[in-house]
Amino acid sequence: MTLESIIDLLRKIADISLLWIMFYYILKNIRNNVKLTLLFKGVALILILKIASEFFGLQTMGLILEYVVMWGPLALIIIFQPEIRNVLEQLGRTQLLGRHKTLTVDERERLVYEIVQATDYLRKSRIGALIVIERDTSLANYIEKAKKIYADLSSDLLISIFFPNNPLHDGGVIIQGDRITCAGAVFPTSNSSKANKRLGTRHRAALGLAEETDAIVLVVSEETGRVSIAVKGELFYNLSLDDVRMMLIDELRPKQDSFDDEEVEEDEVYEENK
Repeated sequence: MTLESIIDLLRKIADISLLWIMFYYILKNIRNNVKLTLLFKGVALILILKIASEFFGLQTMGLILEYVVMWGPLALIIIFQPEIRNVLEQLGRTQLLGRHKTLTVDERERLVYEIVQATDYLRKSRIGALIVIERDTSLANYIEKAKKIYADLSSDLLISIFFPNNPLHDGGVIIQGDRITCAGAVFPTSNSSKANKRLGTRHRAALGLAEETDAIVLVVSEETGRVSIAVKGELFYNLSLDDVRMMLIDELRPKQDSFDDEEVEEDEVYEENK
């Protein structure tokens, strides 16, 4: 094998690798955006119907779908321009190596403990709150417009931020790793038709952020004291403190830990069967 052929082979490998990396990050950001996930499923369904119509000889259906496929991309770009722009922004903000800091088990437990302690006080006192935990998708654009804090996380600090008459009371707090990065952050509200029309601004902002990013968003209602969590485009309403604790622990657990837990369970089942 000559040097030229080796260089050509390496070039092809690099070309294919970069292509797969690009598709990986695009699909990853689409998965974190509920609206684009539904759009992607719709496009896939249309392509499947187009192939099926050609296979079974459905001429009328095939003709209609041909026009849809021909003019569909242009229509999608026009209709879903905001969502496409958000995905491109997220691609630019995504941290290639994950979160700012990989938390240890003890740090995750302390993080959950402090948040739950603050949540318990806030719900009993009927103090509204919006607490956001950043994960893989960077929230830098929201942090830039908020009041920077960069302080160690504690329940007392969270309570004081959301205490009535505090200038930062109405905004949201963003947590990176085990530190509070900023307060007074403003987030986009959800326009989802599935969202309850009776939801307040905080809940809609939580759902809107969960639809566009992979962040965990905890909400305390000022009117009812009820606690909710928005994650992966869904809002889990009126949770108990135990529910909040378990959800936070589960969502903050690294993927590798989940795999290890599954392997441990499989090993235990295997030992029992022996």
